[in-house]
Amino acid sequence: MSRYREPICRLCRIEKSKLFLKGNKCLTDKCPLERRAYAPGQHGRSRRRILGYGIQLREKQKLKRYYGMSEKQFRLFFERAERQKAITGEALLAMLERRLDNVAFVTGFAHSRAHARQLITHGHFLVNESRITVPSFQVKAGDVVTFRERSAKSEDVKAMLEVHKNKAVPGWLEVDWDGKTARVVALPTRADITIPVEEHMVVELYSK
Repeated sequence: MSRYREPICRLCRIEKSKLFLKGNKCLTDKCPLERRAYAPGQHGRSRRRILGYGIQLREKQKLKRYYGMSEKQFRLFFERAERQKAITGEALLAMLERRLDNVAFVTGFAHSRAHARQLITHGHFLVNESRITVPSFQVKAGDVVTFRERSAKSEDVKAMLEVHKNKAVPGWLEVDWDGKTARVVALPTRADITIPVEEHMVVELYSK
C-alpha cells in the first residue's frame, strides 16, 4: 500500500482545514496552519477559484486524509455505505467514526489517529476482551474498548492518559479514566460528527 512520506502538516495546509494529524500540536500556536493559512508551494498564496468537480474532490480528499485512509480503503467504505438503507453520506461518516483507530483517538487513548493505528497493530487494545489488531475494525453499541493489562501498566500509556483525561469525548462514547476503558453507548449520528465536511459532495463525486 502506498504511504504518504511528506511532512504531514502540509495536508492540513492543502485542505486549509485542521485535520488533527499531529495530536496536541494541532491545538497550539506551533500548528503550521496557524502561521501559514494557505496552501504550500510557490503558488500557495494565489487565489484560485475552485468550482464543480474541484470542490467535490477537495471534500473527498479532506475526509480521506482526516481519517488517514488510502484511496482504496476509502472507496471500499463508500461502497459499503452505498449498500445501506440510510442516507449514503451520513452512513459513510458513521462508519468512519466507528473505526477503532478513530475511537482510540477521540477518547484520548492515543495522541493522533496515526498513533492509534500503531498501538492497535501492535496489539495494545482489546474490544470486549478480545485482542484486535485491525485499525478499521468497526465498533458496535455496547462494545468496550480497553488496553491490554500489560499495556495499561506502561508508563507511556499512563502519561498519555494523564494528558488527555480532560479531553471532551463525543456523546456516543463514555470513558472510564480510572479503569482505562471506553464504552460505545450508542451508534454515532450526523449530529455527533463535527468534521467541517459536506459529505453530499463526496457522494456526488463517486456517483459520476
